[in-house]
Amino acid sequence: MRTLLLLMLVTIGFTTQAQTTQKIGYADWEYIFSQMPDFKKIENDLKTHQSQLENQLKAKSQELETKYKAYQGMPATTPEAIRADKERELQGLQESIQKFQQDAQTSMQKKQSDLTEPVFKKIGAAIEAVAKENGYSFIINPQLLGGGDILLYNDEKYDISVLVLKNLGVTPAAPAATTTPAPVKKTN
Repeated sequence: MRTLLLLMLVTIGFTTQAQTTQKIGYADWEYIFSQMPDFKKIENDLKTHQSQLENQLKAKSQELETKYKAYQGMPATTPEAIRADKERELQGLQESIQKFQQDAQTSMQKKQSDLTEPVFKKIGAAIEAVAKENGYSFIINPQLLGGGDILLYNDEKYDISVLVLKNLGVTPAAPAATTTPAPVKKTN
């Protein structure tokens, strides 16, 4: 769907190029977000939330394990009514753990959404402001969900990520040094 939209935008751009020149840029959301002061706090809040959920799950699992060992250690002479009651209790604990795991996953997703949504809105507004200030017609995100690039080629001079960070009042960290691999020589 995004590829089709991009193709339509490019086609529209070519057909209207005689009328007006359109400036297209891109902004790397992941890079911008990782440079935001809120990023570390969000990351820490999510780790804390996850740790709390994991501790609760561990406590529930230990309770189940302890009760299961007690059930296994019951003497053969234990009345069937007591055995059936313990089996129902173990089944209930197992179901409780499964429900907790589902609820914990939902809780993590909601917590992440609650924490990131305001920052994403702020970044979106900054991208829009920078695009308008610099005369861009379109700003494209080079990252698709799932990790694939939406651009096959991009000229770094059209990357507005640093401008967006400056608009947000964030001084970006220096980029990590990259090394270009030596060309591979073909031998026949």
